[in-house]
Amino acid sequence: MNWVPDDAENAHSSSVESCPSLRDVQSINPAQLMARIESYEGREKKGISDVRRTFCLFVTFDLLFVTLLWIIELNVKGGIETTLEKEVLQYDYSSSYFDIFLLAVFRFKVLILAYAMCRLRHWWAIAFTTAVTSAFLLAKVIISQLFSQGAFGYVLPIISFILAWIETWFLDFKVLPQEAEEENRLLIAQDASERAALLHPGVLSDGQFYSPPESVAGSDEESEEKQDSEKPVV
Repeated sequence: MNWVPDDAENAHSSSVESCPSLRDVQSINPAQLMARIESYEGREKKGISDVRRTFCLFVTFDLLFVTLLWIIELNVKGGIETTLEKEVLQYDYSSSYFDIFLLAVFRFKVLILAYAMCRLRHWWAIAFTTAVTSAFLLAKVIISQLFSQGAFGYVLPIISFILAWIETWFLDFKVLPQEAEEENRLLIAQDASERAALLHPGVLSDGQFYSPPESVAGSDEESEEKQDSEKPVV
């Protein structure tokens, strides 16, 4: 009995598996393929994706929302000017909310610089801001006397903590995977277009079609008929 070597079997199976991909490339419509590539390249030229823009808007919302809550807290305590002077100029870690506002400003500056201006595609920047925010808020809740100051002693730390972790989740599970998927689609489309160009080198685009010249055989037959008609009849 003849035994087929394993290398031959592997080569045969790989060739069989590659046949569907070649047929798929041959069945690609070049116009649709180029339109898809242009759409992907247009997204790249915009500089920032839609999902990353949404993330930056949420980071801005984080800053504005914490600022709004802090201003409300200043008004509740007896006037913005008096309370602002007490919390900023006479800062006390155990009773002031000014540091929570500065924490929101810190997150905004780092995340906008990293993911809007530098357009990073890594999670280290938001991991740093979330770790700093979580550690600071946990220490402030344990050491300070915020809970004795009413509802804002609970609201501001909890809101800041939740917003920081929502930003982390959104970037890690939405922004980075979606951008990586779009980049992979662009690479696959470009590879498919190159394969289609190799498999169909003679495909002509619009404007390259031409009408064939008149055949020489037809002109010879017409000249012979003309000569026969001119011969004298005997």
